[in-house]
Amino acid sequence: MTSYKFNKLYDYPRSMRTLIGGKRHYDIRDEKLPSVTTILSACQSDEKKESLARWKAKMGDKAADKVRDDAAERGTAMHKYLEAHIDGTGLKDLTPLGVQAETMATKIIESGLRDLEEVWGQEVTLYYPGLYAGATDVVGIFDGQPAIIDFKQSNKPKRREWIEDYFEQLGAYCMAHNYVYGTKIQSGIILMCTKDFMFQKFEVSGREFVRYQHAFLKKVDQYHQNCTQAKEGQDTKNDQKV
Repeated sequence: MTSYKFNKLYDYPRSMRTLIGGKRHYDIRDEKLPSVTTILSACQSDEKKESLARWKAKMGDKAADKVRDDAAERGTAMHKYLEAHIDGTGLKDLTPLGVQAETMATKIIESGLRDLEEVWGQEVTLYYPGLYAGATDVVGIFDGQPAIIDFKQSNKPKRREWIEDYFEQLGAYCMAHNYVYGTKIQSGIILMCTKDFMFQKFEVSGREFVRYQHAFLKKVDQYHQNCTQAKEGQDTKNDQKV
């Protein structure tokens, strides 16, 4: 089993996940912050919403929900294998799902994690005070550079232009880490495997990464403005009932 160098440079906080109005938040250091994925989901483009609606209409609600739930379960199982591999504990699950997840994880280990040189933390909770929070899979040194690393499962191979929300997610984690810990991380890595065991690696850095960070910040503004407007609207309704 591969041995990774662990270097605990930073004291990453513990947090609790909670639902507020049906949306995932992180309860962290006396703040309840919306998750990065909550913000991205709430601020999807009309084009993406329409595409998702067409797919769901074509599949049917029940079938679409099963595809979504199966993917989530498969992704969770794959992440458990990868986490156990990195920390050296190992994991064995002989159920059909476990066997599939192990094969997917092995593809990522063999083709992607060979460039992981140093682990600062895994399953790391990151937050930007007053704005958002989330959890990334690994923070450390990847191919000689400090990086945010996320593992993804997919039902089919992806084109780069299809996963801009993943790059914005990485950008959010990068900004949070740099702000709270004074780092200068400017590299994000996606290591992905399909359910049919095809590995893909996507990297974002430099000016392109900065653009995705700015794009995410616009969505943060949009999300908080929408929340404020919704609260004001609810307060108005309550005042009218009195």
